[in-house]
Amino acid sequence: MEGTTHKLIVPEGEVGRLDAFVAAQLALSRTRAQKLVASGMVLLDGRAAKKSEPVSAGTVVEVRVPPAESVEIEAEDLPLDIVYEDEALLVVNKAAGMVVHPAPGHRSGTMVNALMHHIRDLSGVGGRLRPGIVHRLDRHTSGLLVVAKNDDAHHGLSDALRKHEVRRLYDAVVWGHLSEDEVTIDAAIGRDRKDRKRMAVMKGGKAALSRAVVRERWTRADFLQVALKTGRTHQIRVHLKHIGHPVVGDAVYGVGWERGMGGPQHAWAKELARRVPRQFLHAAELAFVHPISGERMHFEAPLPEDLAQVAAWARGEDS
Repeated sequence: MEGTTHKLIVPEGEVGRLDAFVAAQLALSRTRAQKLVASGMVLLDGRAAKKSEPVSAGTVVEVRVPPAESVEIEAEDLPLDIVYEDEALLVVNKAAGMVVHPAPGHRSGTMVNALMHHIRDLSGVGGRLRPGIVHRLDRHTSGLLVVAKNDDAHHGLSDALRKHEVRRLYDAVVWGHLSEDEVTIDAAIGRDRKDRKRMAVMKGGKAALSRAVVRERWTRADFLQVALKTGRTHQIRVHLKHIGHPVVGDAVYGVGWERGMGGPQHAWAKELARRVPRQFLHAAELAFVHPISGERMHFEAPLPEDLAQVAAWARGEDS
């Protein structure tokens, strides 16, 4: 994708803004697409265009994507739990505590640093600071991630995510008991206006859809399986808090929740909060169609030991 010119013809029935069309077609972020338009890298029927211009069927869109910038990310020999790998992609079972990609405050020790050591020529795949990354997990969330090793795989996987064709299931434990065994949460998410490090359900945010199924009901908490239909930042954590059941151990959206649980089961809730080492959220299942071979891929990762020990205690299995 990098360092090439793409000629796109808007298909029949396509509606929306130019920047959104370019982002979707080339598996770029909306911000990246907007920067390309602003810098004159995008032509609409041969002329310079504005990012907010609408596209219409038959319009020819030319996009010049500059070569990837030199990546200033150091390769580091860090442990990676790789559960599958071929020439196009790999699936990693990320450990809790590992940041996925470099960011302010986390320039080293990330999964990308480890990937740069493990995979040759990853630097030009999918962007300068997030090479190979198709989707991400929060730092304190463990579990499965797919990583692209070349541009074709990155484009195919990103397109599948955009079309909601990647199955992602999470194990989560939340405070209290859901009123129903299955709950669909359809609530837009945006950046919290009071705290830019947090996300919140809000009018005008990006569409977000999650589906939670109760697998076990514990004394003062529910063990859920949560399916992501979209992939917004902190989506599961924000959605579960929104319905009044924040993730146990969530230091941002669920702090001190156990203190509001009175009655004879208060001691149990307090002990659960003491035992959980981090947010109880784990990406347990990942399924997608291989972007090159077309093969259906399916992976599962059991609860890591830190969360498995908490679950055993909550179930009364820990003597």
